[in-house]
Amino acid sequence: MNTRNDIRNVAIIAHVDHGKTTLVDALLKQSGIFRENQHVQERVMDSNDLERERGITILSKNTAIDYKGTKINIVDTPGHADFGGEVERVLKMVNGVILVVDAFEGPMPQTKFVLKKALELSLPVLVCVNKVDRPEARPVEVVDEVLELLLELDESERYLESPFIFASAIGGWASTDINEKKDTMEDMYEAILEHIPAPQGELDGPVQLLITTIDYNEYVGRIGVGKVERGTVKVNQDVMLLNHLEPEKKHKVRIGKLYEYNGLARVEVTEAKMGSIIALSGIEQIHIGDTLTDLEVQETIEFVKISEPTIAMNFSVNDSPFAGQEGKFITSRQLRDRLMKELNTNISLRVEEMDTADTFKVSGRGELHLSILMETMRREGYELQVSKPEVLFKRDENGKLLEPMERAVIDVPEDFMGPVMEKMGTRKGEMINMQQSKGGYVRLDFSIPTRGLIGYRSEFLTDTKGNGILNTIFDGYQPYKGDIIARSQGSLVAFEDGVAVAYGLFNAQDRGILFIDPGQKVYQGMVIGSNSRSGDIDVNVCKRKQATNMRASGSDESLRLSPPKRMSLEEILEFIDEDELVEITPKSMRIRKKVLDKTQRARITAKNKK
Repeated sequence: MNTRNDIRNVAIIAHVDHGKTTLVDALLKQSGIFRENQHVQERVMDSNDLERERGITILSKNTAIDYKGTKINIVDTPGHADFGGEVERVLKMVNGVILVVDAFEGPMPQTKFVLKKALELSLPVLVCVNKVDRPEARPVEVVDEVLELLLELDESERYLESPFIFASAIGGWASTDINEKKDTMEDMYEAILEHIPAPQGELDGPVQLLITTIDYNEYVGRIGVGKVERGTVKVNQDVMLLNHLEPEKKHKVRIGKLYEYNGLARVEVTEAKMGSIIALSGIEQIHIGDTLTDLEVQETIEFVKISEPTIAMNFSVNDSPFAGQEGKFITSRQLRDRLMKELNTNISLRVEEMDTADTFKVSGRGELHLSILMETMRREGYELQVSKPEVLFKRDENGKLLEPMERAVIDVPEDFMGPVMEKMGTRKGEMINMQQSKGGYVRLDFSIPTRGLIGYRSEFLTDTKGNGILNTIFDGYQPYKGDIIARSQGSLVAFEDGVAVAYGLFNAQDRGILFIDPGQKVYQGMVIGSNSRSGDIDVNVCKRKQATNMRASGSDESLRLSPPKRMSLEEILEFIDEDELVEITPKSMRIRKKVLDKTQRARITAKNKK
């Protein structure tokens, strides 16, 4: 068994917004990877527009820095539970993890999720308490909380000796001493070399490597990313492609190009030895979980079974009266190709073809997982329609109905506890724990069905006046918890095709909350607002005031209209009912009835009441 002391492979894991990506920025900048005069944007690892806007990491990324002749490969993992499929794979590539924890918030539910996966693989943990320069930081207490968490997840006590580093990623420094502020990240680099083990394996053995991530490039096609477990892999080498979970998969393939990481760039190399994290191209049929082996010694590497989806939605071709006006890609073939392409890299996603050619059932790990796919597609120029998210149930061996559950941890000021507890109760949430936090906050811990959370986030923000923090994590399947009361308000539905005018909207706003402005085009069956009562109401927002004299016809301008309610994609998905769809185009998001014609809708409603 050989040890490669010139390499360290480490994953950075943390909860959303605890500064993980900023920490990588600081490590990169001080490693001399960028030229002195080179402009480097903040959170350089979050390259995707959506990641920058939401401040979350969606895709795992690789980077490498050189410190004192040792190459440190750093893999940035998503902190959000909806991207759990990404996390599990990434941990197969590394020999240790850096756990980043906010010095004020302490360990959060999603920290727990990723950390549990790392401990199951017996990976050493280097703890980085970040943001110690925050005014309300409490690093001493956070250290105790992390140790408690390590003991809770692994009772063997072996992790209680884990080393701690105290840092300010945004300030660009790290220190082994809780009371000493340093000038650089030096202590962090040293801790990685000391506490993260070097990769071990046979340098001269038959080649073997596991593909843990797939990238895609228009020019070279599919790119496999993984770690060389044994031997040396070379350009133009013939290898056998196998998969542990698919014994029948067996192809002789040739490696095209090989790349290693340097900073944020992929650098072409001719060979890579055991322990290296590499990317390779030229193998079209390569998939996540595949093992590339020597032609003679064919041994697969075990691979984590990816977590099953918990939520499904129907994606279909846009067939509204405004279809094709704003998007480039509008046909069912284009929609199908795009969803199939997404399966190349999005491992937790499932796509099933339905009875009709223009509808696909898309299942994912949660609402955020699916809404990010929709948002990405609309930015690429796609038009589509989606249905209300539905939870995927299971049955146990006795035929009993099981449903996915979530653990919801809520930090909320004491004044807003009442409405939160009341709402969680009506949504079948069960309180597990409640503890006092700092600064007048209370931490509430609930077990709640996944379907109980659909539609809750926007209500939660309103109920807590934006002061509450809600974090959720998948918590397995449990017996069905009973019916949950659906949305109580009906919709305001446009009566005819046309352009909304102030007079029509003024009359409609007495009935509820509007979603549109004057001058906006509408069509019959489009939802233009939310009714203040239950049941839908058809409203004529295109109706102008009858002009009986010159002054009266011009007085539209004096009508006082309330500003319309603007909703994000997640809020719209939470709002829509079973008989509604969301029309998504590059420029607009509209809510519409599945059946646009008013008379037909009335017939269906009457039939359902019988």
